[in-house]
Amino acid sequence: MEDAVQHSPSPLYGDGARALQDELETRRLADKLADWTLHGELSDDDIALIEVQPTVWISTVDAEGWPDVSYKGGDPGFVHVASRNELQIPSYDGNGMMRTLGNIVDTGRVALLFVDMGRPWRMRLHGTARVSIDPAELAPHHGAQALIVVTPQRIFPNCGRYIHNDGPSVYVPRPGVRPPLPEWKRYEGFREVLPPADQARLDAESDPDS
Repeated sequence: MEDAVQHSPSPLYGDGARALQDELETRRLADKLADWTLHGELSDDDIALIEVQPTVWISTVDAEGWPDVSYKGGDPGFVHVASRNELQIPSYDGNGMMRTLGNIVDTGRVALLFVDMGRPWRMRLHGTARVSIDPAELAPHHGAQALIVVTPQRIFPNCGRYIHNDGPSVYVPRPGVRPPLPEWKRYEGFREVLPPADQARLDAESDPDS
């Protein structure tokens, strides 16, 4: 297949996100997270996470702008890290619809979600991609009908507090139960940018008379 058209990613936060951040008082926190976590090529931690995952969720966009998302699975490490700037995802025998692959051919845009159930933790990746059916490229990927070759452009981790692991997450809001704050909200450098409600809660926890 032909190489995908290269696209520069849109701003991380659009007008809608900014309006909601302001309404819910999370703009400073969102900017801090972007400053601390956003990167353009795979880090050692990213690679270590990908190499042990048996699944990935891949989102694509069709020629009319409609999104689609698909689950891909294989043996742990089936997503191959060719370099810090390239991932290879084998596509095995399926239902023949070719929606994910077809969307990539049409638009060349992808977003990946890796979920590490063990930590728990998540990693999101935005990038461009192409589809290969070249036998030479398929050869290292046993059973692959095609190969999705991804060039990362924007990578960032996500807190895994709502990932269920051996039962429902303790962070899920429930009547009569106050979920704990995630540890990252206690890190130095984050407290001053938290929404007022979180800051008040941390103040109360540190006050022995509260």
